[in-house]
Amino acid sequence: MNDEDLRLAPRTRAADLLAWAAAAGQDRAPVAEAPLRTVLALLELGEGRMHDGWPELTSGAVEHLLYERLHLYVQPAPEDDPLAYGVAVRLLVDHQRAAKRLNAKRQERLHAEAEWQGEVAAGLLRRADLVTWPRLYAVLLHAHGVDVTDLAAVREWLTGFAGLDEERRLAGYEALVPTGWLDEPDEQGWGPGRVLSVGMATDGARRLLEQGLMRRSYRNLAELTALGRPMPDELAGDFEEFEAAAAEVALDLLGEWTVPGLPRLLVEEFPELAPEPGAEEIDAYLAQLPPE
Repeated sequence: MNDEDLRLAPRTRAADLLAWAAAAGQDRAPVAEAPLRTVLALLELGEGRMHDGWPELTSGAVEHLLYERLHLYVQPAPEDDPLAYGVAVRLLVDHQRAAKRLNAKRQERLHAEAEWQGEVAAGLLRRADLVTWPRLYAVLLHAHGVDVTDLAAVREWLTGFAGLDEERRLAGYEALVPTGWLDEPDEQGWGPGRVLSVGMATDGARRLLEQGLMRRSYRNLAELTALGRPMPDELAGDFEEFEAAAAEVALDLLGEWTVPGLPRLLVEEFPELAPEPGAEEIDAYLAQLPPE
């Protein structure tokens, strides 16, 4: 696959933005590179416009990122500040103002929106009813003191957790609430319905990410078409290889935003720990619920 043509994975300009911030010498809070890279990638994979390699910020784009998308994919480590994502957006706002892409009034408004939406996003990251499997297991790994930089240690812990029966695994999820890692999901706590919803959220989040990657690739290919160059073989008729490549890149990005390698392990080696129900499983669950 010609990755230079397809350009699936975002190649964010986080380093350039940090260098600009350092050169500008303004009095601002430091911005961590990882959250900045995540913000730039998610903005690029959204439906907003790009200009000279930078996402164009609007009120809608800021809300979409911090309120609707961030909690689908991101699980900060315990030592990381969840407010860093809003800070990263504010840095991008300043950069767009310096590039004359925003006037002073819009800069001020977007700053304020990024600040309060960033606070909302930090709260959403604690909500147990919004987690996906990669995010939930990232929290579990941190809570149990696993070295998340060691893939062998992550696999070993998952192997042990997979050896527990369903009741004990559910108890493990429940234990994250009183210890302060997550907020209470609802009065019913963890059960089959909650597991079902986490699986559905995980499937939906990953599909959205894959679609964003493919949409981004098509955007990059528009220039090839305009120049009269042929489409890559992956897009010339049979899309299965293209879709498979997008799925692979999506797993890598999900790992970058939670624990490296974890989402792939859950899909390929431990699917029983992270079930994603199909239509039959959903219908079967709904059928056994008491009528309202």
